[in-house]
Amino acid sequence: MRIRPAHRAEFPLLQDVERAAGELFRTVGMHTIADDEPPPLDVLEDFARSGRCWVAAEGADDHPVGYLLADRVDGAAHIEQVSVAPAAARRGVGRALIAHLADRAATQGLDALTLTTFAGVPWNAPYYARIGFRTLAADEIGQGLREIRAREAGLGLDRWPRVCMRREVHTCPRA
Repeated sequence: MRIRPAHRAEFPLLQDVERAAGELFRTVGMHTIADDEPPPLDVLEDFARSGRCWVAAEGADDHPVGYLLADRVDGAAHIEQVSVAPAAARRGVGRALIAHLADRAATQGLDALTLTTFAGVPWNAPYYARIGFRTLAADEIGQGLREIRAREAGLGLDRWPRVCMRREVHTCPRA
């Protein structure tokens, strides 16, 4: 497996990964989430153009099996989306993508990764807790994360409990 920037020609494949990964939400009664459409091509293009979209690719054909979109929020590298194809699940693909972002954050002098996620879905908050994220208390949530949570609430995501999470990264001195 190799982590690398996404290529424009792969964006439809990334959408397919998102749709397939979303199907798992049906198993926990979250059909609305499973039916949610992936980011449009122009949004993926914006993330890729600004160097904030990476894929985990494998095989001789370098085929994407997962991807991560990132932003900068409240001075941290924020995981906007991470999705892994079900056929590649439980093989460390998501963990590798997150580790890649952590390395990039450290070289940019950022001290943390953040994300928002569903609290009770096993492959969401409990998974992130296993890889070093902690749930933020209300008074630890910065303005940027509050704005993200407000947008999520407006989309109806608060039908299920959601949390903001953070993981510290080891920063490297800037040159």
